[in-house]
Amino acid sequence: MPEHDKISYVEFPSRNLEATKAFFEDAFGWSFVDYGPEYTSFSNQGLDGGFFKSDLAASVENGSALVVLYSARLEETLSRVESAGGRIVKPIFSFPGGRRFHFAEPSGNEFAVWGEASA
Repeated sequence: MPEHDKISYVEFPSRNLEATKAFFEDAFGWSFVDYGPEYTSFSNQGLDGGFFKSDLAASVENGSALVVLYSARLEETLSRVESAGGRIVKPIFSFPGGRRFHFAEPSGNEFAVWGEASA
């Protein structure tokens, strides 16, 4: 149930909805519900959201917020992202509290995945 004054939903642009959906299905096992030819939504992924048809893309370089996913097996997730057609924007690097990498999905939107620091 949505909580008052809390983030409830996030939307991203997508140059190619079918390619974006296929990428997230393959890399992360997400499923989608289409609402016409220009919008698709996802749910139960930590935060619900959707993708809308647009020629734009969200990237940190352009000042966009960065959505960060979590992985218990960072290298395995990186491999799935690459196999599904994602482009690695920043390879795995350490930061205080863990390690992460950034990727762009086929429509150009930048996301990151973080994991615990290696033992």
